[in-house]
Amino acid sequence: MRIAFFDAKPYDISSFEKFAEERNIKIKYYETKLNADTAELARGADCVCVFVNDSLDKETVDKLYDDGVKLIALRCAGYNNVDLSACDGKITVVRVPAYSPYSVAEHAMAMLLTSIRRIHKAYIRTKDFNFSLNGLTGFDLHGKTVGVIGTGKIGRCFIDICKGFGMNVLCYDKFPVKDSGLNYVSLDEIWGKSDVISFHCPLTEETYHILDETVVDKLKKGVVIINTSRGALIDAEALLDGIKSRKIGAACLDVYEEESDLFFRDVSGHILEDDVLARLISMPNVILTSHQAFLTDEALEGIAQTTTQNILDYFRTGKCENEVHLQNA
Repeated sequence: MRIAFFDAKPYDISSFEKFAEERNIKIKYYETKLNADTAELARGADCVCVFVNDSLDKETVDKLYDDGVKLIALRCAGYNNVDLSACDGKITVVRVPAYSPYSVAEHAMAMLLTSIRRIHKAYIRTKDFNFSLNGLTGFDLHGKTVGVIGTGKIGRCFIDICKGFGMNVLCYDKFPVKDSGLNYVSLDEIWGKSDVISFHCPLTEETYHILDETVVDKLKKGVVIINTSRGALIDAEALLDGIKSRKIGAACLDVYEEESDLFFRDVSGHILEDDVLARLISMPNVILTSHQAFLTDEALEGIAQTTTQNILDYFRTGKCENEVHLQNA
């Protein structure tokens, strides 16, 4: 089996090599992202292995199919970057539905604590031997209300963490978990009652810009927004306006709608042309990390193990339990 591996980073290679060798999978690593212009690199491969910012639109899928690619192996849970209609009947798509939900949930809480306790500001101050506490006042999480949108594995891990802090938890999910004991409410109740709102849902047509300018008006003043799922769940301009109007007290973002040309790269020597992102980063109450919530040893091993097993299962049996079906997307 020959695999063309796109958007490869050193941490990807080190985690995949172990399982590739054990399972006799030959992988060709490419630093470039997969799109219509780079698809020809996969010529002669049986499978492409891709990540969240690879673009598998119809043009790319058609080129892969014409070059004999039979399988698209996503090394992530989300598949919003894949045109499943274009793949239907041509190329099978598989994904990693779960790797380490704790990694993402813990990162969300780490960002929240960093923000509300001003840890990032204190770190910078003490590096300059400035030990003043002025401007570093935070607030307790105990007794506050958190709204969790999306109660899959990651969302439920985050809920457990929040309960450990003594927070009141409100939940929303289009498909509630049966007999979970979770307190499901409407989105309007989430917007109006939550001191903290954390997004853990997939990106679909229904959830695109689920937080927009109309929702900002409904939010409780001073709310903290956390997004470790997909950037396009939030209208970035509406978020920025909400921060500027003081309606939103803080934002903790691990994802961004227009991240594909920026995240996972060092662009420190370049002028940032995305004005919205530049303004968000400049805000003192915004913490931004570059899609690193998944980045733990345990998660990387889980991703590599499941992805390589998906590939093996498909080429051995023609089936895979983690296949993404168009009718279920």
